[in-house]
Amino acid sequence: MIRSVAAPSAPACRPPMARRRLMLWALTLAVGLVSLLPAVRTEARPGQPSDRDRRIALLVSTLMDRRHLSGIRVNDTISERAMEMYLEMLDPLKLYFTQADIDKFMLEKDRIDDYLRAGDVRIAKRIFDVFLQRVAQRIERAHAWIDANHDFTVDETMVRDPEDLDWVHNDAEADDRWRKRVKFDLLLQTADDVEDADAKERLHKRYRSIGKRWEQTDNDELLELFLTAVTTSFDPHSTYMSPDNLQNFMIQMRLELNGIGATLESKYGETVVRSLVPGGAADKDGRLQVDDVITGVGQGPGGQITDIADMKINDVVSQIRGEPNSVVRLEVRTALTNEIKVYEITRARIELKDSAARGKVISRTPGGGEIAQPADASGNQPTSQVIDHTMLDGDEVRIGVINLPSFYTGKMGGHDDGEGRSTTHDMKELLEDFKRQGVDLVMVDLRFNGGGSLPEAIDSTGLFIDKGPVVQVKDIQGRIKPLRDETPGATWDGPLVVVINKFSASASEIFAGAIQDYGRGIVVGDHATHGKGTVQQLDELGRMIAPLNPPNFGALKMTIQQFYRPGGDSTQNQGVVSDVELPSRTTHWDVGESDLKFALEFDRQLPLPRDNYRMASAQLIGELRNRSQLRVDGSEYFETEKNAIDRYMERKEEPITLNREKFLAERKELNTEKDKEDMFEDMQSSDEDIFPDEPYNEELVAICLDYLQLLQDQRLAKR
Repeated sequence: MIRSVAAPSAPACRPPMARRRLMLWALTLAVGLVSLLPAVRTEARPGQPSDRDRRIALLVSTLMDRRHLSGIRVNDTISERAMEMYLEMLDPLKLYFTQADIDKFMLEKDRIDDYLRAGDVRIAKRIFDVFLQRVAQRIERAHAWIDANHDFTVDETMVRDPEDLDWVHNDAEADDRWRKRVKFDLLLQTADDVEDADAKERLHKRYRSIGKRWEQTDNDELLELFLTAVTTSFDPHSTYMSPDNLQNFMIQMRLELNGIGATLESKYGETVVRSLVPGGAADKDGRLQVDDVITGVGQGPGGQITDIADMKINDVVSQIRGEPNSVVRLEVRTALTNEIKVYEITRARIELKDSAARGKVISRTPGGGEIAQPADASGNQPTSQVIDHTMLDGDEVRIGVINLPSFYTGKMGGHDDGEGRSTTHDMKELLEDFKRQGVDLVMVDLRFNGGGSLPEAIDSTGLFIDKGPVVQVKDIQGRIKPLRDETPGATWDGPLVVVINKFSASASEIFAGAIQDYGRGIVVGDHATHGKGTVQQLDELGRMIAPLNPPNFGALKMTIQQFYRPGGDSTQNQGVVSDVELPSRTTHWDVGESDLKFALEFDRQLPLPRDNYRMASAQLIGELRNRSQLRVDGSEYFETEKNAIDRYMERKEEPITLNREKFLAERKELNTEKDKEDMFEDMQSSDEDIFPDEPYNEELVAICLDYLQLLQDQRLAKR
């Protein structure tokens, strides 16, 4: 397995939430130039669109016209939106195009719909050719500014939000924008204690890499960019996937892959090993190490090594992937000694465990300490659920934590490969193990879970309820269909806490919303989830034309339905609101559905008949809030968090300082925020603790203990 961490070329090639995940300005701008580079397999600049390109474009536009949930047709409105989206995808920071370029392009803003009906995508190449010219011009000036002497004592600033920028009117304006851009990049380097000479050399490499990689863009990638501009003009979640990105998407959803088990990143034009998958081929081999630089790749024992200098990361990945038991040769510059070595590694099948459900049992004595135990430990303790749970002062309480980064499945496009993992299967195993260990409460952690498989969201919810509706779905004709859990009984019927943040989206919201509407448990975390209340269907375009021998046309992921909670509310835009809210910076980040362009509107349907488990009454939730608020008000950690939120809200409106002293002071403050994000990233890495001992999680545990006590009081009061 090899995974690329290079950012995608087209923002919509992965879920919009993932694209916008890191909103800290320093980090966003630091990678801004590189993150917009092409990411699909390419070898040369695109030529004129082929007949295949025309057929794909015609098919995509026809499907969007007839089947998209909104009912909007491919018309002049969509045409103008598509033009704006395409330009934004190419130049989101407004560093390349001039206003004159934009004015010329916009002369055709209402013709794209007409072009698409004829399968004509030549406009994409015409604009891209101008873009390549501007890239070459700007990068040349960037190199000059890298070597220039900059005065870092001057109090000047750079606009923080590109949406507040106008397009430059002339070369002088463009030159000054790039001067500030380079000055900012130099400040970022020196803020990380990089010597001036090394910082300049790094930036030269980065900018050379930018130019080369854009020049390597091929027809598939350009078509993906352009058609994604069209599809995201309907809503932010409808995307066209090139064949390569379709393959990557399917791999991620199956959580299985063949290769060596490494995550690679492109750094200053080189391919660097970022991490190794525990138990993967490279990890077992023992020679390849984190921070090693891969300089060449060969196939088979003794195979010739191909130099990969300046090759795009996905090209490198495609060369290293391969069938199990086959051999790949890696030429490596070691991080430790800087020596050049060649390793022959036998590929193997790897499970992407860092994206799968994982569990942990926390043992806590109220007023005492914590003992964490792995979820796969065996034990003979009796099941402890609400019907027979008795909690006395001083008793040990056991909380089973499930960390779920996504709702994954082995079934893709209606085909079951028989090999992929399943969210429901893995969660059920964890719950059964929790019961063997005698846990008193289960916590399902959906922070940063961007969604995934709708059937898995339904089946996973069924682990916690008896039979009943989990979600309502509306199609393009306005018909409402309830989707039900049909499995009798629940695997876990005890106390349940669901943890969310603003990055919990889609399938996560179906799960959390159903738990809330059934009164089955409580939802804790940010003010609300992401707010993605729509359903996308993935269609492999080639299969629609020739099912028996399909051409490789990629796929269209199109919004075809909107879903509603059992109680009738859609999660669209407003999300699932927490029962108990904790202060968090992520609540205030502009990463929700309502922050995305062309997001569909919220609405509601009639509620469905359903059970009420009476485990989340208004009185109980009110008491939980009061108790939590008392702790939060007296917490030094949450006081710091509240101050950071206030500072963040102020900083959003401020320009970026290019004064070194002020910049370093602000950078120090931002590092605290980045450390928190890194913590959650680590939680989703298979070799890290899924529920680390830190103040936020401590408050979650305290809420769980309160919840258990209040449920016990509620049960006793009914006797």
